[in-house]
Amino acid sequence: MTIESPCINICQLDASGEICTGCHRTLDEIVAWSGLSPEVRRRIMADLPARGTRAAAAPSR
Repeated sequence: MTIESPCINICQLDASGEICTGCHRTLDEIVAWSGLSPEVRRRIMADLPARGTRAAAAPSR
């Protein structure tokens, strides 16, 4: 089973330059995505909602 990318075409990094504000993946995860195993992709996908919640709660700079 192929796990599609969580990209929503809002490709912009946060203030730290490490997390995409659209899909909440790290820059390293985005770069490596096509080569990651389905298991690793599933783990990342499972963590994305929590990352989004944390990002929404973080103070703006």
